[in-house]
Amino acid sequence: RSLGWFYLWVVFALVLVCFFLVCSRYGNIRLGGDDEKPAYDRKSWFSMLFAAGMGIGLMFWGVAEPVSHYLQPPPGVEPVTAAAANASMRYTFFHWGLHPWAIYCTFGLAVAFFQFRRQAPMTISSTLGGLPERWRGKWIVIVDILALVATAFGIATSLGFGAMQINSGLA
Repeated sequence: RSLGWFYLWVVFALVLVCFFLVCSRYGNIRLGGDDEKPAYDRKSWFSMLFAAGMGIGLMFWGVAEPVSHYLQPPPGVEPVTAAAANASMRYTFFHWGLHPWAIYCTFGLAVAFFQFRRQAPMTISSTLGGLPERWRGKWIVIVDILALVATAFGIATSLGFGAMQINSGLA
């Protein structure tokens, strides 16, 4: 209720960070070894990332989310009006546009950089290598546990929504 503005600004900042990385000299940093060739071409990578990022979520929410926001719009907007339709599409584009991809890319690039360029393990905590030595042990364990729990709940939720949709379709 009171930190929505903060969330929007953080995600917008991540979009700007991604554009900065693409347009700056940092966009040319190879994530593999200096002489390594990419395992997949750009088209294959895009296809895999799009399928993994959208997957069952877009199939479930592609229609359900705009309709949900149209019937129950944010405060200050009357339901089932042109304003509600406009607001529902704004929310949907925010959830499925550049913004979630900026979040995926920022964290994915951080983990990939530390794994492939610094030979660190493929964990979220590997990105905390700059922490002072006295904080590393405790924070690394906490961050890895939180990342594992968040990933498990995220996958379970997506699969649950997909199973509900398939069940409704079959019924």
